[in-house]
Amino acid sequence: MKKISYPAILFALLIFPILVPGQNGSSELLPITLNGKDGYIDKSGRVVIKPQFELAYEFTDGMARIWTRLKSAGSARVGDKAGFIDPTGKVVVETKFRMACGFSEGLACVGTDKGIGFIDKTGRFAIEPRFDAARDFSGGLAPIEIDKKWGYINRDGQYLIVPQFDNAFEFSEGLARVQIAEKAAFINKAGQIVIGPSVRFAGDFHEGLASVLIGDSEKTAKWGYVDKTGEIVISPKFDAAHDFSEGLASITINQKDGYVDKSGQIVIAPEFDMALRFSEGLAAVIIKDVVNGKTGFIDRDGKMVIAPRFDFADPFENGLSHVQIGDRQGYINKKGEYVWKPTQ
Repeated sequence: MKKISYPAILFALLIFPILVPGQNGSSELLPITLNGKDGYIDKSGRVVIKPQFELAYEFTDGMARIWTRLKSAGSARVGDKAGFIDPTGKVVVETKFRMACGFSEGLACVGTDKGIGFIDKTGRFAIEPRFDAARDFSGGLAPIEIDKKWGYINRDGQYLIVPQFDNAFEFSEGLARVQIAEKAAFINKAGQIVIGPSVRFAGDFHEGLASVLIGDSEKTAKWGYVDKTGEIVISPKFDAAHDFSEGLASITINQKDGYVDKSGQIVIAPEFDMALRFSEGLAAVIIKDVVNGKTGFIDRDGKMVIAPRFDFADPFENGLSHVQIGDRQGYINKKGEYVWKPTQ
């Protein structure tokens, strides 16, 4: 099971605002680590697939990425060869790939010596490896990179949008974020630019709005929100701004995080050292002391309902949150009770 550090999350939030996890999708089975091996439990905390893998990720689209060997990377656990298991724990795609994405829309990108391609759930190549980089399928299209330019292919591997962008991301709510030189823009599935390029950075569309960084210099640029016509609906006034979820979005003002609604009104005052997205009515927030920070959960009124005691906590999915204390990882329910006490 992967370990996540908050510095990495902070960087991602500031540069590429977090989206609702595309590769993490909900599952009835949850990865755990026990005595250095990864396996899976169900929502009650019962071990369903015994810990046996060197590294295991969440199930997406009915399949989970696993590694049976690790390569040296300091103290981090990094997989050497990737494969996939089904919900019974059976290895259905041999661990032989240099890298692998989670399954999305029935396909997963994998890395070989020939490049990156896409396999189906039998492990057969549906799209032969020939790309330099790739991301998940979304809405029938997947971003791919070749010769330092990004475009989009369909499930047959045909170019629907020829490689022309400096970066490209998955479609969300019918639009995809692309990078053109130093500016971000949004395209439709025909490859037509419908917004921009006029902003420095942008997040993906969620609940009809996307965060955008506007300004010519790093010192004066601020984050706001645009709708799908490109109209600014929340003026750029934040030091950071993230995706809307359940009607609220976390924003940063003077190094403190709070939440705004879709009118741009601050509904939870910026008082946290980091605030993640709302999910199932709760949001993980970090409060730092003189030594380090701890994570707890607030409700939509900003009330702390699960006391800050974790080093890391994921948004709730299906009533559970993955939490981390030191190198140990576990799961809690919405009462803050352990379903699986942290192990490693």
